[in-house]
Amino acid sequence: MSATTTRQRGRGQRSRVASVALHTALITASLISLFPVLFIVFVSLRGRDGWQEPTKFTGFDLSNYTHILGETKFLTWFGNSVVVALGATVVGVLISATAGYAVSRMRFPGQRPLMWTFLVVQMFPMAVLIVPLYTILGQLELLDSHAGLILTYCSVSVPFCAWMLKGYFDSIPAEIDEAGRVDGLTPFGTFWRLILPLARPGLAVTGFYSFITAWGEVAFASQFMSSEDHYTLAVGLQTFVGQQKAEWGLMTAAAVLITVPAGLVFFVAQRHLVAGLTAGGTKG
Repeated sequence: MSATTTRQRGRGQRSRVASVALHTALITASLISLFPVLFIVFVSLRGRDGWQEPTKFTGFDLSNYTHILGETKFLTWFGNSVVVALGATVVGVLISATAGYAVSRMRFPGQRPLMWTFLVVQMFPMAVLIVPLYTILGQLELLDSHAGLILTYCSVSVPFCAWMLKGYFDSIPAEIDEAGRVDGLTPFGTFWRLILPLARPGLAVTGFYSFITAWGEVAFASQFMSSEDHYTLAVGLQTFVGQQKAEWGLMTAAAVLITVPAGLVFFVAQRHLVAGLTAGGTKG
């Protein structure tokens, strides 16, 4: 056997070992990531008190789900969350797209301070913003309303989304704007008919971020929503926790149902996520 063949086999052997090690690490990481989710599903199928003996593999039923859907206001909370999350996504992405496009294509006084303001806003924790936002919504008579919560979530998501979309618009050739003007389109017509279709990956990323931000947020919703009929899911789940006892069976069943819309949104947007994140992260 020649030395060249031996070296090639050695390289191949090392490559197979590395491949096995890599796949083992990935499978292990996947199992670790999936375990909490599977455990929650398992507990949700064990009845109201099944969480007290999580190691038993008997007594499976759908009593937690039927109780939540039939004897609580879960569907009302679910509808409120859908309205708020979709409203925050549509309004937030529209504002972010127009702001990002304006900063990317136009030159105007205060352009750089505007973008720095977007960046600085992201540094404030939510706890610091609750009091001023509560005061503003109270003056606008938007407390305990879906519109007020939508505006609140837009104030959180728009700065990040505008930064990301600005980077994505920078990656689209400016010649397309010039071609639109030659064809007689207005600046908004160029933006709406030519640029936005090309920016779908970036819009998918920002839309997904805006939806997830609004769908799972707790702090603002807990403080700004006071009537049970206006609760979102994050607030409604707190009613399952009392001073003496927590209904963990109901909470796990609700958690499983809550993940379904988020999973559907991710499934719809996932083919654009990698392209959108890459473009938004590499262009400045």
